[in-house]
Amino acid sequence: MYITSMENAFSLKGKNAIVTGGQKGIGLGITQALAHQGANVAIFARDEKTALEVIRDLEGKYGGKYTFYKTNIGNHDNVKDSVSRAIADFGYIDVLVNNAGIGTAGPLLEMDEKLTSWFECFEIDLHGAVRMCYFVAKHMRDSGKGGHIINITSNAGEIINTPFLTAYASAKAALNHFTRCIAAELAPHNIRVNAIAPGFTKSNFTKGIPEEAMKFLAQQIPIGRFAEAIEIGALAAYLASDASDLVTGAVFTADGGYSLQH
Repeated sequence: MYITSMENAFSLKGKNAIVTGGQKGIGLGITQALAHQGANVAIFARDEKTALEVIRDLEGKYGGKYTFYKTNIGNHDNVKDSVSRAIADFGYIDVLVNNAGIGTAGPLLEMDEKLTSWFECFEIDLHGAVRMCYFVAKHMRDSGKGGHIINITSNAGEIINTPFLTAYASAKAALNHFTRCIAAELAPHNIRVNAIAPGFTKSNFTKGIPEEAMKFLAQQIPIGRFAEAIEIGALAAYLASDASDLVTGAVFTADGGYSLQH
């Protein structure tokens, strides 16, 4: 629904959201941002222990409804079952954030003969998001209420910043274009589909990077620092709100200007 004033334009109160991989890293920042804005959140992930810890923290702060569904987005039947259970528990899904993914690194020619790493990356980073879109968007369409879908991609899907992210970057580039295609398909059903393409962001992926390497990488970013996960969450909260009803098929690069130099 589009806004007619700024009153509650960014509120998510009463909305029900699914966040895949919503228990850590960027996904956690998104879960926290949506919950802070009033949304009820279903975390789809494989790590039950961490997800339940996040849920306990959210319950103590925001008082919404937060649930966990053990889900491997690489498993079609598992995705179908988790989406069905979330719909039964919440009644309706207003927002889907496809955040879960794996970071596959390494030269293509050094992969095994079956290209196992390549296909595993696409199975999660692209096909997992497509599976989620299929089942959730079908629900949104058939209900007649519409909704918001947000795909978390990467600036690696838009630029070549390293020669060793071929599988990951290709999967994210495909997800960017899938976002545009499905946005056009679903617009008549009042379903908005957009993507966020983060750059270097403080998360579980960066914890193992030595401090000197972090400083060097930060110097390559025009704003001089990595993103915080909650900043990606803030953009997701906007795209989940009624304030963004005009926006669909867009890929929002959120990398501190890094891609401007490549």
